[in-house]
Amino acid sequence: MAITLVNPGGLPEIDVYGQVSIASGSKLVFIAGQVAWDAEGATIGEGDLAAQVEQCYLNIGTALAAAGGSFDDVAKLTVYVVDWTPDKMPLLLEGISRVAAKLGVTPVPPATLLGVAALDIPDHLVEIEATAVLD
Repeated sequence: MAITLVNPGGLPEIDVYGQVSIASGSKLVFIAGQVAWDAEGATIGEGDLAAQVEQCYLNIGTALAAAGGSFDDVAKLTVYVVDWTPDKMPLLLEGISRVAAKLGVTPVPPATLLGVAALDIPDHLVEIEATAVLD
């Protein structure tokens, strides 16, 4: 495996992501920000942050598979949430939990969460981009 996740002493251990990702592979995969679109471009989960997070992760899984990878190869995620407030965290975690159960994975690479004013389409509540490293 090209990615090793580490939680070094001196940094808090967070349940939903690792603090450090060590990449030893040679093939970098950059996945554009994924929104809650299905294959036909229809928005999934209008007004439902958890459903949109789930669809974003499913789309990332599809992109990873096309590159010959999986969530085990993800070195870093960046999550953009419209009008972020801490009370939205349970919905974000619910969406991650749903996709983890659906795909049988635990997507916990280092992640950055950013609150943004808006995304490209008003119905989109979240966008997630990924960087992966494959052997």
